[in-house]
Amino acid sequence: MRIHCLQHVSFETPGTILEWASQNNVTISYTNFFEEQFSLPSLSDFDVLLIMGGYMNVDEEEKFNWLKREKLFIKDSIDAGKKILGICLGAQLVAAVLHCAVYAGKEKEIGFFPVDFSKHVLDDHLFDHFKSPYTLFHWHGDTFDLPENAKVIASTDVCKHQAYFIHPNILGLQFHLEMDETIIEQLLLHEGAELNESRKYIQSADEIRKGFECLVDNKRDLFLLLDKFL
Repeated sequence: MRIHCLQHVSFETPGTILEWASQNNVTISYTNFFEEQFSLPSLSDFDVLLIMGGYMNVDEEEKFNWLKREKLFIKDSIDAGKKILGICLGAQLVAAVLHCAVYAGKEKEIGFFPVDFSKHVLDDHLFDHFKSPYTLFHWHGDTFDLPENAKVIASTDVCKHQAYFIHPNILGLQFHLEMDETIIEQLLLHEGAELNESRKYIQSADEIRKGFECLVDNKRDLFLLLDKFL
């Protein structure tokens, strides 16, 4: 299996997905939009498109001149029947490509917070290894309308569309199952100013570090999800 990763920020890597890929003899190639010189592959060169997170918004095409090209590539990949996994910004980009609005949510969610999985989802083979509620890492302020034919997988009080699935090929996750301590520490270093906002769903750096204990379960359940989805 060949995964191609669209990466927007140098330190927001595929995280623990790299470990899963190594264990399963899966190759990963990259388009690094944060580099001045980047290239996009031929559709025949990969089986799965992995779209990572980032601080940019989906409509900032004037500021990030690669965004329009990236959206066209995502649309071509969907039309070609590729498996698509979008995480955070990646899930928003997929929604935007599918003609859905992406906009600021009611609240930013930054830190370790529980999501509630839909009952019909927990009866589905893809997701039946999750429990509800389930605590994992968030760092987002935007949300999106649900794409056509998509099923809501999980929600929180302030973000109804935390994850969605379009059978059989598209999985969008607003939250982060792939994070490890190293990536979160880099987020705190580079984007930690957001933690100074006094809001109900923004944790302090110390609170976030206390949540690192959740990462073991997150990695285990992500690996099971990838086994089933891919």
